[in-house]
Amino acid sequence: MADLSKLRQTRVLAVVRAPDTESALRGAAALLEGGVNGLEITYSTPDAPAVIRALRAEYGDAVYLGAGTVLTRRQAEDAVDAGAEFLVSPGTVAETVAAMKATGSLVMAGALTPTEVLTAVGLGADVVKIFPASLGGPSYFRALRGPLPDVPLMPTGGVTPGNIADWFAAGAVAVGAGGDLCSTADLAAGRYDLVRENARSFSAALERTFA
Repeated sequence: MADLSKLRQTRVLAVVRAPDTESALRGAAALLEGGVNGLEITYSTPDAPAVIRALRAEYGDAVYLGAGTVLTRRQAEDAVDAGAEFLVSPGTVAETVAAMKATGSLVMAGALTPTEVLTAVGLGADVVKIFPASLGGPSYFRALRGPLPDVPLMPTGGVTPGNIADWFAAGAVAVGAGGDLCSTADLAAGRYDLVRENARSFSAALERTFA
């Protein structure tokens, strides 16, 4: 069984979708300054492996670093070579999951329905990313966990400082946050102070949740 201890300790993965490498790096720095050290650099960011490599060189083990929107074997391999510790795909495709698993990294595959969750587990995903979790909210997530209590589930989409406690109460192993934490629009406009403040809000919400 995969070791999920670092994911459990990190608790929040910031989904970074940046318009260019510079804004991705500056956004990542703002997130870390705000107390969020779990970063998922998506392949919708230009030259995502270069961003991952630069962040690993700059922050070392202080950041829990992975790649998102992984769709191909090449992307999986390049991300891990650059320093990614985990790989995330938005859906569950057998060939993609196999390619991610072959790298030896932690594998997260996307799903929404019970059938999709079971498919992801059957293919060997270590964690199932429930996406977009905003469609059902924490109540749907809790209902999904009912018959699947032993499957590590991570909601992504719709997670905010205001409801983060509800997701963990519903059984999330961790949560993924994109637009409410580090939006593409904010990165494109250079609003890194806002990203930092968002990260502080998430960090404060976590402290209250696990106090």
